[in-house]
Amino acid sequence: MLGLLGFYDELDDRPGQPNGSIRNAVRPVGEPDEADLVAYLDAGHVLINVTEAGHDAITGNTHRHSPGCSSLVTDGTWLWRLDFPHYLETHHVSLPETFLEHVRGLNYRMPTIAVAQFAPHYDETMPLVGWASAVPWRSTATTLVPEPRAASSKAQFDTTMPAHDRNRPHGSWGQAAQTTQSIGTSTPRPIYNCSSRWCIRTDARSLSEQQRRMSPTGTST
Repeated sequence: MLGLLGFYDELDDRPGQPNGSIRNAVRPVGEPDEADLVAYLDAGHVLINVTEAGHDAITGNTHRHSPGCSSLVTDGTWLWRLDFPHYLETHHVSLPETFLEHVRGLNYRMPTIAVAQFAPHYDETMPLVGWASAVPWRSTATTLVPEPRAASSKAQFDTTMPAHDRNRPHGSWGQAAQTTQSIGTSTPRPIYNCSSRWCIRTDARSLSEQQRRMSPTGTST
């Protein structure tokens, strides 16, 4: 199974997320090499790209990973949300020692993934993060090679984004039907209706279940 990073209770409508509450992970200062760790996470292989807009679960602010915040990223050993680097560089969330050893051992370089070894771990892990519909792995690719990905730094984002936009209050940002893409499957991904940090899956198999589980405020009923 893949190690999990950034799957916090506050980022999902389902209780009991793998990484617990983000508030228990926040620290006053980060690792000495935090910038290198953030760059490593930013360079990961995007497995599922969810088009949405989210905000910081603690402050309510927009941030550089607000677009597509719940997209899934991997290095072949660990799996994290696209917005996890934001929580690391902003709130200095704690990291497993095994992850730190892993990344430092790679000298902060994103590895190429051998699909034959990776696919079984993908199939085992995805249901744990709400993506049972994305298994089994169906791509015919034999390797996943790191590709350059445009990712602005926190400083760049804070400089270019007006303060009143960064400090947007909690609440609905307006709903829009969005699609997701997955490199692990060859079939179209479900459509999501995204409002604030909540994405409600609207494929036929799960719509009624999600409607039962979600109240108008996005809390479990």
